[in-house]
Amino acid sequence: MIELSHIHKYYNPGTVTEMCLFEDFSLQIAKGEFVSIVGSNGSGKTSLLNIICGSIPIERGSITIDGRDITSMKEYVRHQKIGRVYQDPSKGTCANMTILENMALADNKGKPYGLGRSVKKSRIDAYKEMLSSLNLGLEDKIHTRVGSLSGGQRQAVALLMATMTPIEMLILDEHTAALDPKTAEIIMELTEKIVREKKLTTMMVTHNLRYAVEYGDRLLMMHQGEAILDVSKEEKKALTVDDIMGTFNRISVECGN
Repeated sequence: MIELSHIHKYYNPGTVTEMCLFEDFSLQIAKGEFVSIVGSNGSGKTSLLNIICGSIPIERGSITIDGRDITSMKEYVRHQKIGRVYQDPSKGTCANMTILENMALADNKGKPYGLGRSVKKSRIDAYKEMLSSLNLGLEDKIHTRVGSLSGGQRQAVALLMATMTPIEMLILDEHTAALDPKTAEIIMELTEKIVREKKLTTMMVTHNLRYAVEYGDRLLMMHQGEAILDVSKEEKKALTVDDIMGTFNRISVECGN
């Protein structure tokens, strides 16, 4: 279980532009749960992910994973057990390295590095099998530089790399936003397949309301640092895009927009 307890987060503290985003915010996510998160810009969606990953500090509160307090843990240490896929396909891979070299790096995540070769020939067949499961023909391009791949192919590789080693959580930060609609559909199908097969606890921020409705076991809508909508199971299955749009429109009116 992932638990955020009494989180307080301020931006620009002590200045005239000080802003309190989270004030006594708490959230629990069950092990193996797939949570879709929506909300307007500035609602706290990405900040929530960054707090869990350790990318930004908090003023007060605690963060635990399976009862282990990680509040003071460095970001790079947290990422040994957290996989993250970003909106920008270039952030999860190294453009000047081949698919094989990128996968070898991901395969060694959290392991000590020496002066030996990072690419082991004995692992190439395993990498090709993993790539084959994506059904994109990438197993035949394993020696191709990642920078020459399309955005969708690169995002698929990034998704695979983020989940190659045993992780406790997968963070998806608008990972289809930079893709064309057809490619985004392929990446979402791959996401669902990988999450379910590996039984990963997953948090997915998305601006695509249909994806938020169709994918995941639970849906959160963030607004001004609060979860104003939290539905799961049968209640989520009954939810429609129009329902979410109605909530968005109501918030917009209340905020004077």
